[in-house]
Amino acid sequence: MTSTKPAGSDPAPRPKRRSFSPEYKLRIVAEYDAAPRNEKGAVLRRERLYHSHVKEWRAARDAGALEKLVDRRTGPARPKKPAAEAENQKLRRQVERLEKELARNKAALEVMGKASALLEMISESAD
Repeated sequence: MTSTKPAGSDPAPRPKRRSFSPEYKLRIVAEYDAAPRNEKGAVLRRERLYHSHVKEWRAARDAGALEKLVDRRTGPARPKKPAAEAENQKLRRQVERLEKELARNKAALEVMGKASALLEMISESAD
């Protein structure tokens, strides 16, 4: 018996990670804290959250860091640098590396020149 679906096809779309706004997080923490002890679980089930969410969000709220309430894993990606700026940085690093290499080579040539001059003086005095 053969399958009608092509091999390798995914039967269900890939789930998307949920993201929570700082306002939502603050509202849920306040609601959870205000709920009677026996109804806290109901709040979590209704919102499909875990206690660890509330715990993390409460700690961020208590630290006074509203920006820490934004989940960086689900937040927008950092904007990419323009191509020209990235190329400039790459070229600056390359120039810096080459300048160091040039200085090292100049120092080596200077030492070799002095050694050559010393050897010439020795060979002239031996004659």
